[in-house]
Amino acid sequence: MITEQLIIEPEELAKAISSGLDSNICIVDLSNEANYLSGHVPGAVFLPFQTLMRGTAPAPGKITSEENLNKVFSYLGLNDKTHFIVYDDEGGGWAGRFIWTLDVIGHTSYSYLNGGLEAWKHDKLPLETTQNQRQASHASITVDASQVAEIEDILAGLEHGNMQVWDARSPQEYRGERVNAAKAGHIPGAINCEWTSLMDPSRGLRIRSDAKELLNEIGIDGSKPIITHCQSHHRSGFTYLVGKSLGFDIKGYHGSWSEWGNHPDTPVEL
Repeated sequence: MITEQLIIEPEELAKAISSGLDSNICIVDLSNEANYLSGHVPGAVFLPFQTLMRGTAPAPGKITSEENLNKVFSYLGLNDKTHFIVYDDEGGGWAGRFIWTLDVIGHTSYSYLNGGLEAWKHDKLPLETTQNQRQASHASITVDASQVAEIEDILAGLEHGNMQVWDARSPQEYRGERVNAAKAGHIPGAINCEWTSLMDPSRGLRIRSDAKELLNEIGIDGSKPIITHCQSHHRSGFTYLVGKSLGFDIKGYHGSWSEWGNHPDTPVEL
């Protein structure tokens, strides 16, 4: 059943839609709004990805306030039985960020549409242009701080050597050749695997079938808890999702490099 799958293939969802989805299933589209309006998965509700983030310097990617989260999930009609199916138009960054947000608020009933809108179009599945709405609810959101990685968690992990850092940024950012903060480089010991390297362009940006082997080759093997980040915990939304799909113990560092690279006391390696 869909509600038991973390990763759902487009053809599976298309069959479920044609058969009639349960009213507790909420399909969420985190694409560019123009792409949503021009054609989306039937029944999908549009959610601007900006609603998931705090949007304030120096770390705009941090999770938004509980007040805002209540507005977002009330709009989506969240209740205890809601099962979210989530996708975007870029291969999973914003969708993964949404799934991370669900984990942080303790709602663990969700699926990712593998490859999102790109895979849906790649498979020539039907689109609609209806602007769908869910029946609103009265969500009461509490953020579980233990599910959110912070600077202190990373520093402790570096000190004790009991953690891996997965840097989802580009190699140029990782090496300090492209500078997007006061400091260049990467968190000491971090392993770089750019997010898009785990997408399969020949299959509509689905997660690569050999993702586990590729990660094992560079040392990301799940032998230790993993904290993943990028610049704003957008790209690392996808790597968080991939890690979950492989059974890794993984958390997202929502401050990401925009916080670490602008903090006066954080160690940096080139």
